[in-house]
Amino acid sequence: MQLSPRKINTFLFFKIPAAYICGVRVMTISESKCITTVKHRWINQNPFQSMYFAVQCMAGELTTGALVMQCIRQHKKNISMLVGKQNGVYLKKAVGKITFECVDGNLVNKTIQRAIDTGEGQEVILKSTGKNSLGDVVATMDFFWYIKLR
Repeated sequence: MQLSPRKINTFLFFKIPAAYICGVRVMTISESKCITTVKHRWINQNPFQSMYFAVQCMAGELTTGALVMQCIRQHKKNISMLVGKQNGVYLKKAVGKITFECVDGNLVNKTIQRAIDTGEGQEVILKSTGKNSLGDVVATMDFFWYIKLR
């Protein structure tokens, strides 16, 4: 069963309210990619008139985490997922609407299949890129997801 942006945004409201309140939203999700957006507002600002880095991190993490959740649902196995590490590079001030995209869905699928086949925990590194409305990259993030059968 495919996850929809509406289902994931409802999940955010109930399970990750900080992301929801800050304005993080899933715009689209498919088997291969996920796109989120967040707008610079008073609630998510830093003292330098731009978006706080942790809000950008939430939006970036959601692009990767939603792909992992969706793939786990498709395999219909009891699989755990956990972010073990995150690296972020912030290149420009994040103002206006920022769009994050992860296109590593196929990598997620291969990793989950490998975890099922071997019965061992697996690590996958997923990249999320944030761009402003002009198409300039404002941040890149790598999320190290650990996946294993329960």
